Amino acid sequence: MKKSTVIEIRERFDNEVERFSNLETGQVATMDAKITLELITCTARAVKPEAKTILDLGCGAGNYTLKMLSKTPNLHCTLVDLSRNMLDKAFERVSGLTTNKVETIQGDIRDIDLPKNHFDIILAGAVLHHLREDSDWEMLFQKLYDSLTTGGCFLISDLLIQDNEAVNNLTWKMYAKYLTQNGGEEYQQKVFDYIEKEDTPRSMTYQLDLMKKVGFSSTEILHKNACFGTFGGIK
Repeated sequence: MKKSTVIEIRERFDNEVERFSNLETGQVATMDAKITLELITCTARAVKPEAKTILDLGCGAGNYTLKMLSKTPNLHCTLVDLSRNMLDKAFERVSGLTTNKVETIQGDIRDIDLPKNHFDIILAGAVLHHLREDSDWEMLFQKLYDSLTTGGCFLISDLLIQDNEAVNNLTWKMYAKYLTQNGGEEYQQKVFDYIEKEDTPRSMTYQLDLMKKVGFSSTEILHKNACFGTFGGIK
């Protein structure tokens, strides 16, 4: 199947702002969404308690930054998303919780320019699975590493594949069961169809190895359930 273009993905998210503004509706297709949101932000605070700056990649309606601000107030926030509608919503919500600067950048995360040694925390919630080629992954991970301050963290929560075929088949059967229980067989098929069209996830092992390759001093696994995981690297 031909994968969605960046424009097609942007247009889909332009029309789903309100759904993704609500964890009860926007994250129902993601297993353990509330758990991973809490884990990522608690970990970021523990790793970089003196953090002043955050970069939220694929910020959507701003849920990750909002949760981070509840733990580390008044961060300088940089929000990145393909969708202008999502960015406008995120800016509105985030601006009310910090007295510092909130910057929005609309664009493909592969193409945007980032300052070097600037961000204390980088969060990527359900966004990296849209990357396509291995070269995209390596280029982006290097760019994000370069933009972190020393001791800063890059934390990911995302859809995953497994490197072993049998294990991969098992985890996706588990996910299918989860979706069916939450929305029925038609809903399960709908989610699998848009994953097939839009997404090209990589394994957690692949991403942790790539972190080490580009220079991260340590990596951490925070949580995994079927084909979803939460993990990251520290510069």
